[in-house]
Amino acid sequence: MTYQDHREHRDQQEYRGDQEHRGGQEYRGHPDPYRLGTPRAASAPGDGPGAVSRGDVLRTLLWAVVVLSAVANMALSFAGAATPLHLATGVVTVLAAGTLVVRALRGRR
Repeated sequence: MTYQDHREHRDQQEYRGDQEHRGGQEYRGHPDPYRLGTPRAASAPGDGPGAVSRGDVLRTLLWAVVVLSAVANMALSFAGAATPLHLATGVVTVLAAGTLVVRALRGRR
């Protein structure tokens, strides 16, 4: 048995082990454990390759809030607006940016 045959045999065994570990669910990822990309699980019916998740929509909205509130804060600074307006836009910016950070850190788990 050559090294290449041995490696293919080991990869097939690991693939079967992953299927058993997942309770028989279909696994559509690459069986190589050293692959840098994340394996793709089987998609649910109705989820096409272009389907957008709620998390994607929320992340996009949060980024829009961060950018708009930061721009509003700069505009208020140049206009010489009152301090409570600066504080309000700053708080909105910090809350939206903080939410993005928390979601990113939770997504790593």
